[in-house]
Amino acid sequence: MMFRTLRLSDGSAVRLLEAGTGAALLLIHGVGLRAEAWGPQIGALADTAHVIAVDMPGHGGSDPLPEGARLPDYVAWAAQVVESLALGPVALAGHSMGALIAGGLAVERPDLVRGVALLNGVHRRSPEARAAVEARATEIAAGANGIEVPLARWFRPGDEAARDQVAGWLRRVDAAGYAAAYRAFAEGDDVYADRLSAIRCPLLVLTGDGDANSTPAMTEAMAAMAPQGRAVVIAGHRHMVNLTAPEAVTAEMKRWLATMEAQA
Repeated sequence: MMFRTLRLSDGSAVRLLEAGTGAALLLIHGVGLRAEAWGPQIGALADTAHVIAVDMPGHGGSDPLPEGARLPDYVAWAAQVVESLALGPVALAGHSMGALIAGGLAVERPDLVRGVALLNGVHRRSPEARAAVEARATEIAAGANGIEVPLARWFRPGDEAARDQVAGWLRRVDAAGYAAAYRAFAEGDDVYADRLSAIRCPLLVLTGDGDANSTPAMTEAMAAMAPQGRAVVIAGHRHMVNLTAPEAVTAEMKRWLATMEAQA
């Protein structure tokens, strides 16, 4: 596993974590986290794939986007990443905000995506949920970065090791990068919602049955829209399911990757 810096066509820097050889698999984390959030999947999938986990703009070692960026700007950034990697179309997986980016890229630039996996993604929040997440975005923009509330939503008792790891990333995240990405996340659940039927490649949509924000109903709805969509709900887990149920998530990702290889 190694780190390197990728320079995009506009000169901005993207920090990435890279391992393995084979067909390219690009991983995009959620708001407040960093490339290492995909640690279990990087280790398990590097045997058969060229795994590349990136820091989102304004997170870890990646440069931020211009002020006022919204979800389509993050999608355009992801397109630049794929083009700058120059590895051809990639298998693309995103978690939470990363899922919004991945889904948007699969819609906007199908030429860059062989298959897409949306982990703990959001889709057409209820008015009450939308109001709550927008209020949280306003708090973060004002400098309030209390992490206990999201951690309580994301983890169940017994998840202490993963919870402590995520808490460390949240405490160290750049405040401006976090606020910008959270605003795009808060407003992004319906940007591409009506266009998921345009995703013709293999689509995996996965969540935990205890994820109150990225609900099983959202997962089922997203998967049903795409011709090759498949929904998976993992029992006994919440929002950080790739860390709390790594074996189950990795197994589903391997199945998704095998579908692409069978269609190649």
